[in-house]
Amino acid sequence: EARASILSQILQPEAADRLGRIRLVKGSRATDVENRLIMLARSGQLRAKVTEDQLKELLGAVAENRERDGASGGIIVVSRRKGGWDDDDDLLDL
Repeated sequence: EARASILSQILQPEAADRLGRIRLVKGSRATDVENRLIMLARSGQLRAKVTEDQLKELLGAVAENRERDGASGGIIVVSRRKGGWDDDDDLLDL
């Protein structure tokens, strides 16, 4: 609840809406952005409310950090077993 209060004070309504939509799709990314925003606010680096464009820039920075750290959750690795079933084996039974 304290987080929500801080975020409502530092985000313009459009930026808050965008962050809410991001939370629906990618909760961990939204949490990372919120943490960074709160840190900036507490350290006094925010002079005015964060706009939607500034939020987009921050999202880009968070995405770059995740890619650099190797924490991209979008990679799927498929390992296939060798051998196993093969349709060509049916021809040998004739």
